[in-house]
Amino acid sequence: MSTATRPYPIVQDLIESFASWLKHRREINEMRQLDRADFDRIANDLRIAPDDLEELVRHGRHAADELPKMLEQLGISADALGRAQPLLLRDLERVCSLCNHKGQCDRDLADGTAAENYHGYCANASTLETLERAEHPPR
Repeated sequence: MSTATRPYPIVQDLIESFASWLKHRREINEMRQLDRADFDRIANDLRIAPDDLEELVRHGRHAADELPKMLEQLGISADALGRAQPLLLRDLERVCSLCNHKGQCDRDLADGTAAENYHGYCANASTLETLERAEHPPR
C-alpha cells in the first residue's frame, strides 16, 4: 500500500514497528523458556555455538538484511551462492547478523559505496573478497 492510499502513514508505520517489536519480544521469551539442554541441542542441530544462537535470536530476523545488498553491490549472486555453497552463505549471514557496524554498512549501501568501503569494517570482508575474485576472475 502506497503512502498516498494510506490515510495515516506515520501512524501505520508506528503500529507495524510496534507489532514487529512485540513479535520479536515473544520470540525471545520463547527462547528463554527452553531449558539449557534443549537450547544447546537446537544450537548443535544448527551447527552453531549456543552463545551465537542466543545472540542471533536477540538481534532478530532482519539482522542480516544488509548481506544480499552487499552481495549485489559486489556483483555476487546470492541465489547462485546459496545453491553452490549454502553453508558458506549461512555463515556469511551469521557473521552479518552479529555485526557491530550496521550504521556504516547501511550508509555505504545506500550511497552505493559499499564495494569500495566494506574492507574497513565488515567482518565478512576476507570471505567477500575471495568470492568477489571468484566471480570476477582477472583478465
